[in-house]
Amino acid sequence: MHVSIGILIGFAFQPELVQGGNNYLMEEKLKMDKVLFSLIRKTETLLLLVAFQLVLGGCEARLDLEGVKKEMAKPVRRTDNFLALTNNGTVITAVGNSGLILTSPNESNPEDARKWTRSTIEGRPNFVDITTCPDNSMIALSMERQVWTSVNNGQKWTKSDLPTKETVIALTCAPNGDYWVVGAATSILHSIDKGGSWSDKSLNQDALINFIQFFNAKNGLVLGEFGLMAKTVDGGQSWQRSQNIPDNFYPMGVYFTDSEHGWVAGLSGAILYTDDGGKSWKRQETPNSVPLYGIHAKGNRIFALGDGNTVLELDGQRWVAHDTPPQSTYLRDAEVINDDMLLVAGGNGTLTTVKIKQKQELVGGHSNGK
Repeated sequence: MHVSIGILIGFAFQPELVQGGNNYLMEEKLKMDKVLFSLIRKTETLLLLVAFQLVLGGCEARLDLEGVKKEMAKPVRRTDNFLALTNNGTVITAVGNSGLILTSPNESNPEDARKWTRSTIEGRPNFVDITTCPDNSMIALSMERQVWTSVNNGQKWTKSDLPTKETVIALTCAPNGDYWVVGAATSILHSIDKGGSWSDKSLNQDALINFIQFFNAKNGLVLGEFGLMAKTVDGGQSWQRSQNIPDNFYPMGVYFTDSEHGWVAGLSGAILYTDDGGKSWKRQETPNSVPLYGIHAKGNRIFALGDGNTVLELDGQRWVAHDTPPQSTYLRDAEVINDDMLLVAGGNGTLTTVKIKQKQELVGGHSNGK
């Protein structure tokens, strides 16, 4: 097209070709002028369309960049993966990957009214657990073998390095304020001075412990891989193996109301219940078989959380599902906001509330919450 237009332009604007009254050339000139102007108009239209597309493309790029900026300005982002929650009575705190810590005032508000404050810990440790101690301080555990402590509602965190090379999975703060951490190779680490020093109480077996709970300063238990279960009656100075959970059951979610009554949830979607301290287990009815990753309880209510945005609640001896939006995300932890609202946390930036209905009292007693 460029060559043709150049030839036409050259011919149309050379006056010597039309001098001397040559009507033929004049007629040909007029014809070529018409063709030329038609082509110019078409070319101008094409160029305008191309320019318009480029402008639109530029606008789209700016819109995309603007969208990224807006997303990054949010306290809760789609790229966040939350692994644990805790409520110390003043703030609710969520922890996750890459040093992520979010805090919100402990108010009975829906998530759209909840004011989350986002902070990132230096070094970006990957948090896997968090809990509240009796003095309302909070402790969080990272995969980097560190325990982080906050005594001012999450405004500042101090680090304690763990003396282990093993992978650490979970922690708890005992009723007497002692810190406990568990992990691979049946690791059990204990601190009586808020992380200032640690002692090793490991079982020295080839299994991963992923849960620890104390009922008082003396009595506690751990559970883990291959259905492992061990108990202490002397404040963790010694641990005695108990009978394993049947069929090498891997307890992804665990909750005990006391030393006798407890629930475990697993990747098969099964939930087992014991009322004799783990000597025997009974499978309870569940509405589906999606993997379950956590159990949370407060007052007389107990919830199981899992894949596909699943929220179950115990109703007598069976579990019922709460209505949640169909999503391909997982849920790991929860906090009861009020009688009608449950805050849930999980993958893909999930930190939202689920409407819940009041259920009857739990079998086996009451929980203390996390």
